[in-house]
Amino acid sequence: MSKAREQAVLFTTLFLFWILLNGTVSQDVLLVGAIAAFVIALMFRGGLGVLSELRLTPRALVTSVFYVFYFLKELVKSNLKLASIVLLPALPLNPGIVKVRTKLKSPMGRLLLTNSITLTPGTLTVDLVGEWIYVHWVTVESDDVEAATASIVAGFERYLEVMYG
Repeated sequence: MSKAREQAVLFTTLFLFWILLNGTVSQDVLLVGAIAAFVIALMFRGGLGVLSELRLTPRALVTSVFYVFYFLKELVKSNLKLASIVLLPALPLNPGIVKVRTKLKSPMGRLLLTNSITLTPGTLTVDLVGEWIYVHWVTVESDDVEAATASIVAGFERYLEVMYG
């Protein structure tokens, strides 16, 4: 994709988000949104990483939609699990930092993976070193790398691998 096209895609994406967030198409809102989107697009001339590394294949685009639904499902599950832990009088916590492995090669794929882990209640990405991710886990179920990877990372990775490689 050419630089001019990347800039146009970035500007358009930002401008559309502005309109969606404001919920109105009045002239003053459109003008401020256009100026803000233009300035941000100038600041990020290299493009918007999430869009520039995304594989633009039909399979990757469909997988992106499924990823959002998977993330939302995991978010609800984790919230319910953490709420039940907090509400139990015994507070069955087993906190610790576990080491998990990612097979993602794309920096943006890894970024989205670590952010997804952090945004899911009960887990927090502490560090990313090469293929290793260190995660604080409120209820450590296993300190085995393979088991922890399967529990924390594998679901997200299945989608991100198709989207980013």
